[in-house]
This record gives sequence, structure tokens and C-alpha cells, in this order.
Amino acid sequence: MAAPPDLATSAVMVQSSEMPKDSVKVKGYDFNEGIDYHKLLQSFKTCGFQATNLGLAIEEIQKMISKKEEGYDEEEAKKGAELNPCGRLKSNCTIFLGYTSNLISSGLRENFRFLAQHNLVDCIVSSAGGIEEDFIKCLGDTYIGDFSLRGRDLRPKGINRIGNLLVPNENYCKFEDWLMPILDQMLIEQNTEGINWTPSKMIARLGKEIDDPNSVYYWAYKNNIPVFSPALTDGSLGDILYFHSYKNPGLRLDIVEDVRRMNSQAVYAAHTGMIILGGGLVKHHICNANLMRNGADFCVFLNTAQEFDGCDAGARPDEAISWGKIKMTASPVKVYGEATMLFPLIVAETFARFVHSKGHEKEDQPLSKKSRNSDSHIAT
Repeated sequence: MAAPPDLATSAVMVQSSEMPKDSVKVKGYDFNEGIDYHKLLQSFKTCGFQATNLGLAIEEIQKMISKKEEGYDEEEAKKGAELNPCGRLKSNCTIFLGYTSNLISSGLRENFRFLAQHNLVDCIVSSAGGIEEDFIKCLGDTYIGDFSLRGRDLRPKGINRIGNLLVPNENYCKFEDWLMPILDQMLIEQNTEGINWTPSKMIARLGKEIDDPNSVYYWAYKNNIPVFSPALTDGSLGDILYFHSYKNPGLRLDIVEDVRRMNSQAVYAAHTGMIILGGGLVKHHICNANLMRNGADFCVFLNTAQEFDGCDAGARPDEAISWGKIKMTASPVKVYGEATMLFPLIVAETFARFVHSKGHEKEDQPLSKKSRNSDSHIAT
């Protein structure tokens, strides 16, 4: 029999060099061992592809939690509070959480509420819809629909579609009825008490006014977690502020003071971690704040965006390192995936496991020693 051509043989039978001794073998979960979700999630790291990135993201967030748990010198923490215009005592790791508005519209809202309720993050950033939809859900329900429902059929019925979610327009009418008197009172306080309102101060005030433990921003207010939304007017809140400017003109929101408040969360932090779901303004606002300290120590990005068009949403962490937004010594992770599927798994294996292992009560004490009912976080 004829032998195969030497060229083909040499091309196919290339000799391998030895793998490094610390190389990790690919291995998935063996369901013969039963159904153990903790072991299943642990196995993701050695599964490959985005499962491995998810496992690395879990590991990166566990590092943030461990660094925070190391504790911090009390005198240094007090100094940090003096420098932090939000008045929150610093821990050994300031954790930034960012998410786009669609995620508050989804059931991830309950995940975010858990994080705020148990005081597990130190600074939240979202877009306008990510603020208002939390309050709107306190006033009316959002429903599961279908991506294929046609807008021309829904519009006459007063139903708004967010992907496969449905929001009755009545909910926004209820929101306006609730918000208008608060804006009137804020204007009075601006004119009589000299309060310089900013988006973050307004969000804290609304969290106080909603007084509903189902709300993310109720818990952010209670635990003195600053919430920033530099494009607060880009949504129903902006619509209502527009109408309010005709009915009772004069209310101002100062975004310059808020950018100083936001950046200070990073500048005066001991270490920082970023957990950012989605892209756009939310992602960049957190990253840019961390530029002010020459980069975050820990970082997890979770989104579906690609980098081929040069947009910030799709940019991998390595691009942020080039700008000084993530430290050169960090081990950042990007997970390519849809947040409603993946973030609950991340929370389950990190923050929730931490809380339940510590036996935390449902209402944790905030890091700040200020009273929960203090208005210190909305003072001028």
C-alpha cells in the first residue's frame, strides 16, 4: 500500500510541546454525583468558553468581598468619611454596581434590592429608567409578554413593551401623581433652605418618600448607599420634570456637584471593585470615576456587546487598562452573556452565599454610623 504524502503526514502529526505544569484540565459537572448547585457553579470555571469566564467573574467578586471583609482601621475610615461627600464610612473595598434600565424592569430588580438591603455594595449607578422603574414597580406591576407583540396593537391599549415585558401606561400616570407633590416640596426646600439638589440627592429623597422595602432605592437610602444617574432626565423622570417646569418652574438639579460626589467614591477609597451589567453611560461613569484613582483593583463586566465598532459598551477590560480605569495589576473579567440569565447565578455564589453563611439578618446595619433615618445623605 502506498504511504500518505510526507507533506500531509508532517502537517497532521505535528508534535506537541509539554503543557505547563499548572495547566488546568477541562472538566464539566458530573451529574452522577447528584444535583449540587454549588458544585455545579464551581465546575463552570473548568468548563470552557463563557462558562469559564462566568467562573472567573464569580472568583473576582469573591475577591472583592474578601478584601472588604479584611476590615479597615477605624481612624482611617473616619478620615475617609470626611473626604467622601456622601458621608459613608469606607471599608477596605468600595464596590461599585452599575446596571442599565432594562435590568430594573426585569426580575433582576429583586437581586439588586438584596444587595442594597444587605449593604453589600457601596455605590450604585444606573440610567434614568433604572431609577424610575424601581419606584414605578412600587405603584403598579410589570408583566411578562412576548417579543413578537406588535407595537401598533399595543399602543391603542396603552401598553408599553420592554422586550418581552409589558408595562401598563397607567403605571406612569400613577408615578407622575406620586412624584409631582414631591417635586413641589423639593422646590420649596431649594428656595427656603438653600438645598442644592443633585440627581443623587433626589434619588435618596425618593427612596425615603417611597417607604417601601421592595424598592432598591428605599434600601439605598436606609443604608446610605449613594446612587448616581447623570442622565436622570432621559426617561419618565425627565418627562415629569419637563411638565413640572411649566406648572411650578425653578427646580434645578446640579450634575457638577454629583460628578464630584461620584468621583470621590473612588478617589478616597482604599481599594475598589466594579461590577457593571450592560454598557453605555452606566459603564463609563463608573470606569471614569476609577480613572481618578489610577484604576480599579477588581472588575467584572457582563454584557452582550462586541468591540469591533469601537464602542465603550463592547470594550474589553484591557482597553480600560490602557486608559487607567483598571489597574495594570488587576485580573479583570468580561462575561459575554445576557444578565438576566447569568447575574442571579453570580449573586447566588457570591453575595448571597456570603450573607447566609454569616447569618445576616434581613436588615443589616449600614457601614456608616449615621442613623438610618438621618437626612445626612441629602444635605447640601
